Amino acid sequence: MKKKAVSILLSLIMAASLLAGCGTKDSVSDSGNSQSGQSSQSSSTEEKTLTFWSIATESDNMHSSYLKAIEEWESNHEGYKIKFETFENQAYKTKIKSAVAANELPDLFFTFGGGFSQPFAESGKVLPLDDYYANYKDQLPAAALKNQTYDGKIYGSTFTTPVSVMFYNKKIFEENNLAVPTTYDELLAAVNTLKAAGITPISTSVKDTWVLGMLHDGLTLKSAGPTKLQNALLKQEGQSYNDPDMLQSAKAIVELNEAGAFEEGATGLSNDEAVQPFLDGQAAMFFTGSWLGGDINTRSYDKEAFGVAPIPVVNSDNATLGDFMGGASDTIMVAKSTKYPEVACDAAFEIAKYISKNAYLEGVAIPAWNIDYDDSAVEPMTKEIAGYTTKANSFTLWFDTLLPAEDANKYLELLQQLYSGGITPEDYVKAMADQLDSTKE
Repeated sequence: MKKKAVSILLSLIMAASLLAGCGTKDSVSDSGNSQSGQSSQSSSTEEKTLTFWSIATESDNMHSSYLKAIEEWESNHEGYKIKFETFENQAYKTKIKSAVAANELPDLFFTFGGGFSQPFAESGKVLPLDDYYANYKDQLPAAALKNQTYDGKIYGSTFTTPVSVMFYNKKIFEENNLAVPTTYDELLAAVNTLKAAGITPISTSVKDTWVLGMLHDGLTLKSAGPTKLQNALLKQEGQSYNDPDMLQSAKAIVELNEAGAFEEGATGLSNDEAVQPFLDGQAAMFFTGSWLGGDINTRSYDKEAFGVAPIPVVNSDNATLGDFMGGASDTIMVAKSTKYPEVACDAAFEIAKYISKNAYLEGVAIPAWNIDYDDSAVEPMTKEIAGYTTKANSFTLWFDTLLPAEDANKYLELLQQLYSGGITPEDYVKAMADQLDSTKE
């Protein structure tokens, strides 16, 4: 009986060690040997497959960067293959939430950092990666993982640093003797000049409200500053969203709209429909994420016709041109249900590193990882944006990514109403404050 009890006890100990996952080094036999791919889980000659979900579809300018990263990872990990599956952005947001709820996650999956993925970390269905990050901390700054850290633990890796910027048509600006605006007053003056010349100043999408949000969020940051804005959105330090600086940016959206700044029919335009007039030279400006530079660089557009600049400052007492909406929010997480936790946890970082490098060299994204390779051939616009991020004073994640789903959805609904005139700027900031009220459960 004693021998049988000892045998049972040893079996339980072995089972517990297998279930430990990525959370501690005790569960890792060779986590540091990422290049060789040798571990206790790869001793068999049988090929093992890890499934990886992403939104980098074939039409996405990041698709090639993913494929090259996966190919490089597979070449360094004999016996392992990646099954890469992609999905359309909006549909994916629903799919990944459902997969978490049903505990049907793939081994690796793309997600958005901040509030979007907080429920995933809290669910216990994804693995913490702190011990694996130790192998890459000299290559990936800890600050880049702010949006992947929950309750003091790292639950994902990241690869790019997208930010909101102002793209503009150089020819239109030159023909109308316009300098690139650095303040809101200069932006409004440029709008008035362009409108008088019969040119659409700003193309945007209100149907895909996040596009309008790129401008709104940027103006709010440049009015309130990063500390006040983040405190209001994250319900900290008693900061209410019903604040004069938040009100100022809401008034700016209304003022721009009344000045005729935006593309006619913007409420019915999708992102793709809104960006095309800008790319075709029919609108002077488009406010969006830095990823548009990738489209300009890789598709049949005259790259020399376009310029890029930070979003103008509304209140210089609170903010600078070096404060940016965005940051390293694109995330790779690892499912707790994976059969290969050691390999998958390391892959989350290694694949992210390869994506970061490939996307930058291809001119489609700004790297979150250190640049330790020759980037002399990178497109000038991509390098310019990378320079912004390198010298940035702050990063604040976009409202609809930073906020939990319920708050984010309400924000987008209120922004639509603000644009359409359904509510006043005063009503808007009050409704936002009520939604974000820290006393609510």
